[in-house]
Amino acid sequence: MKTLVMGNSSSGKSTLAKTMVSRDGVAHLDLDTLAWAATDPPERLPLVQSKAKIKAFVGAHQSWVIEGCYADLLAMVAEAADQLIFMDLAVEQCVTNAKNRPWEPHKYESKAAQDANLAMLIDWIEQYPLRDDECALNSHINFYKRFSGPKKRMTKMDEIQHL
Repeated sequence: MKTLVMGNSSSGKSTLAKTMVSRDGVAHLDLDTLAWAATDPPERLPLVQSKAKIKAFVGAHQSWVIEGCYADLLAMVAEAADQLIFMDLAVEQCVTNAKNRPWEPHKYESKAAQDANLAMLIDWIEQYPLRDDECALNSHINFYKRFSGPKKRMTKMDEIQHL
């Protein structure tokens, strides 16, 4: 199975992907790990660099789940995917999830560093329906509409927990 998972920050994309890894034995790619340059402040990598990394991942794994909020990066691999899952939770639920998220050591050097970023993350989450970028609600809706394979739009936590 080759699955794309997209949605707002803190919508449960990584949690779902980790469940699929342990349940189905698929490889996992979190697009946050290849979308950004290691600069301060962080900047998006050129799309050509991210595309090369995505292509290498897809080429190295027969079954996978790729998750993230980047519609531009997801579009690079859409034709190879068997299904799309759109984690379309309410902004308020995503904020709650952000406040309760465990430490993500692949993104932050410590839990304290992650927590120091929480106010910025919450602001980012709350701007989801208003922004006009590749990580915004409109970009996700458009990607979902264009995706030609099987797809699911999850709007409630209990739907996600039963997936």
